[in-house]
Amino acid sequence: MASIVYSPFTLPSSKVDQLSSISQKHYFLHSFLPRKTNQSNSKSSMRVKCAAIGNGLFTQTTQEVRRIVPENDQGLPIVKIVYVVLEAQYQSSLSAAVRALNQKNRSASFEVVGYLVEELRDESTYKTFCKDLEDANIFIGSLIFVEELALKVKAAVEKERDRMDAVLVFPSMPEVMRLNKLGSFSMSQLGQSKSPFFQLFKKKKQGAGFADSMLKLVRTLPKVLKYLPSDKAQDARLYILSLQFWLGGSPDNLQNFLKMISGSYVPSLKGTKIEYADPVLYLDSGIWHPLAPCMYDDVKEYLNWYGTRRDANDKLKSLNAPVIGLVLQRSHIVTGDESHYVAVIMELEARGAKVIPIFAGGLDFSGPVERYLIDPISKKTFVHSVISLTGFALVGGPARQDHPRAIEALTKLDVPYMVALPLVFQTTEEWLNSTLGLHPIQVALQVALPELDGGMEPIVFAGRDPRTGKSHALHKRVEQLCTRAIRWAELKRKTKVEKRLAITVFSFPPDKGNVGTAAYLNVFSSIFSVLKDLKRDGYNVEGLPETSEALIEEVIHDKEAQFSSPNLNVAYKMGVREYQRLTPYATALEENWGKAPGNLNSDGENLLVYGKQYGNVFIGVQPTFGYEGDPMRLLFSKSASPHHGFAAYYSFVEKIFKADAVLHFGTHGSLEFMPGKQVGMSDACYPDSLIGNVPNVYYYAANNPSEATIAKRRSYANTISYLTPPAENAGLYKGLKQLSELISSYQSLKDTGRGQQIVSSIISTARQCNLDKDVKLPEEGEEISAKERDLVVGKVYSKIMEIESRLLPCGLHVIGEPPSAIEAIATLVNIAALDRPEERISSLPSVLAEAVGRSIEEVYRGSDKGILKDVELLRQITEASRGAVTAFVEKTTNKKGQVVDVADKLSSILGFGINEPWIQHLSNTKFYRADREKLRILFEFLGDCLKLVVADNELGSLKQALEGKYVEPGPGGDPIRNPKVLPTGKNIHALDPQAIPTTAAMQSAKVVVDRLIERQKAENGGKYPETIALVLWGTDNIKTYGESLAQVLWMIGVSPVADTFGRVNRVEVVSLEELGRPRIDVVVNCSGVFRDLFINQMNLLDRAVKMVAELDEPAEQNYVRKHALEQAQSLGIEVREAATRIFSNASGSYSSNINLAVENSSWNDEKQLQDMYLSRKSFAFDCDAPGAGMTEKRKVFEMALSTADATFQNLDSSEISLTDVSHYFDSDPTNLVQNLRKDGKKPNAYVADTTTANAQVRTLSETVRLDARTKLLNPKWYEGMMSSGYEGVREIEKRLTNTVGWSATSGQVDNWVYEEANSTFIQDEELLNRLMNTNPNSFRKLVQTFLEANGRGYWETSEQNVEKLRQLYSEVEDKIEGIDR
Repeated sequence: MASIVYSPFTLPSSKVDQLSSISQKHYFLHSFLPRKTNQSNSKSSMRVKCAAIGNGLFTQTTQEVRRIVPENDQGLPIVKIVYVVLEAQYQSSLSAAVRALNQKNRSASFEVVGYLVEELRDESTYKTFCKDLEDANIFIGSLIFVEELALKVKAAVEKERDRMDAVLVFPSMPEVMRLNKLGSFSMSQLGQSKSPFFQLFKKKKQGAGFADSMLKLVRTLPKVLKYLPSDKAQDARLYILSLQFWLGGSPDNLQNFLKMISGSYVPSLKGTKIEYADPVLYLDSGIWHPLAPCMYDDVKEYLNWYGTRRDANDKLKSLNAPVIGLVLQRSHIVTGDESHYVAVIMELEARGAKVIPIFAGGLDFSGPVERYLIDPISKKTFVHSVISLTGFALVGGPARQDHPRAIEALTKLDVPYMVALPLVFQTTEEWLNSTLGLHPIQVALQVALPELDGGMEPIVFAGRDPRTGKSHALHKRVEQLCTRAIRWAELKRKTKVEKRLAITVFSFPPDKGNVGTAAYLNVFSSIFSVLKDLKRDGYNVEGLPETSEALIEEVIHDKEAQFSSPNLNVAYKMGVREYQRLTPYATALEENWGKAPGNLNSDGENLLVYGKQYGNVFIGVQPTFGYEGDPMRLLFSKSASPHHGFAAYYSFVEKIFKADAVLHFGTHGSLEFMPGKQVGMSDACYPDSLIGNVPNVYYYAANNPSEATIAKRRSYANTISYLTPPAENAGLYKGLKQLSELISSYQSLKDTGRGQQIVSSIISTARQCNLDKDVKLPEEGEEISAKERDLVVGKVYSKIMEIESRLLPCGLHVIGEPPSAIEAIATLVNIAALDRPEERISSLPSVLAEAVGRSIEEVYRGSDKGILKDVELLRQITEASRGAVTAFVEKTTNKKGQVVDVADKLSSILGFGINEPWIQHLSNTKFYRADREKLRILFEFLGDCLKLVVADNELGSLKQALEGKYVEPGPGGDPIRNPKVLPTGKNIHALDPQAIPTTAAMQSAKVVVDRLIERQKAENGGKYPETIALVLWGTDNIKTYGESLAQVLWMIGVSPVADTFGRVNRVEVVSLEELGRPRIDVVVNCSGVFRDLFINQMNLLDRAVKMVAELDEPAEQNYVRKHALEQAQSLGIEVREAATRIFSNASGSYSSNINLAVENSSWNDEKQLQDMYLSRKSFAFDCDAPGAGMTEKRKVFEMALSTADATFQNLDSSEISLTDVSHYFDSDPTNLVQNLRKDGKKPNAYVADTTTANAQVRTLSETVRLDARTKLLNPKWYEGMMSSGYEGVREIEKRLTNTVGWSATSGQVDNWVYEEANSTFIQDEELLNRLMNTNPNSFRKLVQTFLEANGRGYWETSEQNVEKLRQLYSEVEDKIEGIDR
């Protein structure tokens, strides 16, 4: 290891400004770069180049470092070998074998050249590859699993296959495996025949089975085949022997392999007898230690050897030493490319930990894990934590994974499971200089897939040398990896009473009324419930107050302060010198924030840590970004580093409080969104520096898997999901309730003389309720025919039903308090409303509609049009569904409303036909003929869902994590679409990013896009929209498996193509005939989270748009091409570059900051907000230079936006709507487009709502109105919030602030929304006082927001209303100063 010496390096001055601020911190990075071996040039320091050098791809290495051309002076026959591999570990071994052969072999001269799959993306490299194949004798390929590159290899090799003497492909995609040819042996039939090889690739045989059966076959077949006479059998035998040689990987094995193949198949060597030895076989799996005399396949023998080691000190031999299991890849050990493994083993032992390093030759590590890390007799584990150094999923590597099998093995092991990464596709220097960090394909294979097994902490621990291809340890990273693994192991070994826990809460936007902000979570009640439980469990939580209210008081009030103190309780004052000593990266923050202590979280002399300690538990308040109030900083396109106060907080937690674990409480803080690489942090990335070595446990909302994934990857969090509050139907109130009563009397009396009179009342009441914006109402006193009357009533009725049945989460969730069964009814009704064809479950509404001879789709369409009888039928279907589900739930619960043993109850219910509670309920309705079999299947499924909804494991999982146990992984998402999200308390993961969009998502997307275009045409004089500007969100695409991604593809008229493994890496064009309309241009704004999670999909979209722009089609049928040609001409660039349409933030930055500006009122005018959007969101992804990361292309961005006729967003789940979070308006470019358009016309703004089975496309203003009616102005909603006390007031204020955000970005909020809100919260004295007393700080913000809406011209109201608000503002100011002694 000592051979890696460090040299400092400098940056070429011209490049500095192009580099992200991260790589400018040059005092960090030198810890990674190995010094060149020839020491002569030590004066010239090594220079780091900017990421976008050379070909703009991820790797600049070429095949020339793997080319050996012999000096053939004796005129021997030449054998030329070309190989393509996934990773470079075979490079040194194969080169050594060829050099040895050329030295001593007298019969032939060997020439060899090797390519890494990734290098073939580069056009010139690919041309050289094709040229190399033209005179090659032998081709070898291994582990070629990336479809677009596999197809390139196939195309090139196919041309030469018949001419070459041998083609050997080891496990790869079937397309490439079919190229195999060895004499008469071939796999061209792979896929059609019953050949044993193909059986291994069948979809059913996932993962593990494949690797095992392959290895068994490899062991036994040569022995069997030896005795078969036919040539075919001998050729097959040599293929299997080749595989043995290859898997054996050592230079000796590879020498014999080349001798065998060339001697047997190269014609110029036919007469010569070339002797070769049989393959040296290594254990398929076992235990390996660099100092051990041999490999072990018995853990007891290994431990005996370990106990007698002479070189080990007493600390290592002590019974108390932590034991860490390592999982290694055999190919690295046998090819001699194991220095990075050795470094980890040595580092762990130097830190006093024992190691058990196990390996496997195939791709299934679950067997060895169970065999070597668990005591076969007592079933206890030998280890306290496990690190996989392979980077692959536990079962199935890069090909097919078997996650259930992996989870089963890891659950038996029950220790924290970390998956660290060696760089595969990049050299060390390329990774360091990349703002993206890890290569997207490596993220997909080695970060996303291991997460599905419950793997965490994707730390890059090894780099790759560009010349030899060998791996080398990155020492700083190895130290961190080993320390963190030992810290997780310590949690397994320490007693509860001595464990120290730092609970971190968030305050966003920074204000005393906002301490403990988290999505859907009542934070302080939850912390209180968690601490009571930990106390019962034996943790030291001394001095915990009696109630959660008292807990809030102690954390948010500074007891020392005499009067109005804006300060929270100060837990620690950190002097500047102490801060600098504890925080090695402190000087790096000065570029953005000046010298410490600065003015954030400081009293001018010290840095202040806010919070309160109870025994061994510290509750701390995480500082905020720090720039939310500074309009200038909000305009910067790259986010600022954390400020000194932020860094001091984490230094305190780790080094002064000495936390054994930190628990981030709720969705979400700022730590994981600090600048740094997207995935695969270096030690110059802020999230990595801040979290340091403390194990991080993070409570995250189950419906937000995308941001949870960012927390896992960037702050190494073990994310534990919590439930969102149970949903209820919005119901009706005030005028809306009156309307519904009028409508039911109209239905019974419409044919009597009173029909006309009732309709007049309906029309005037609808006007009072401001429904005239949503429904076209006739003028008062206008005579209308009976048919028209029905239509008017039908339309109003349909609108009311839409409001009534809208789902809303009521109140806030408390950890450890699952919903009661009755609270779960609305959720179950909605689960029942979706068809699930893959599980053969029909939705309840469709079964009921069929019972009366209708199809539910027809009813939905009719109801949307306002056909009275269809609206009424839909209402009856909805009521019958609720009734049937309620009857079912009541039968399975006891008097207290808890679900009793559902299984027993269900079997007794499902045993008898007649007594089924849902049948009993339906027998009294018009749906008594409903199909019983379909209902039975559906209710069995609902029974399972009910069990999951009420299960409670949120506290249980937290305790498992704190005890150093394995937390079972599970998907995040919307429990209504995907009940597998339940029960909560799982380690949340997203999905395989290459698996979307699915076929089902594409189906749904077509429906929405067609409706969107229809609606735009109807409102635009029958003209097609030429361009649509839209947003892609991370979470939405996980929940819907890529629906909005598929919408973009369908707009431009292409469809995704999946490969053999179901991964989507290609698209094909849909012809204009099939499309039946022009191709619509798009401007896609990807959220920062989508960019981090789905960079492969951004690549796919960019390829698709550019492909469409280059089609030879008429401009009026292809708007992408039309605009790209215009833009190329006016900017003087190529059409391909002008067709740039996929934008996001700069790497490591998130959001347009409009949300921060609005929440903190730190903006002057709308133009300023629009500048933020343009400066932060104009970074483009380029599929032709993916390695360059996000590059700024503001001009193209502005020109593309200026053609937009419509803006568009998706809502995909009931609990997050337009005014619930600030993200939606933060990404809305409606007013901006109006300013950029030459004609100054405002684009139409639409929102697709796929939260129910009846997907809708509404205008933005309709959606804002619907949202205001169902949430902000709805007593059911705000009373639900008020019941959560302090946090509830903040939630109400947040909805109003977000409504102002919509006014600012789109101008689509009606005046009456503010007027009604004012009369609800300000005119009602009783409610006003409750708000003021419960959370005066948030109430002050509410009043301020009303005044701001008026001041900015978004709300016109009477002078007396404004006067009252001003008075209230000064009243509440006095009150706050009075309260805070």
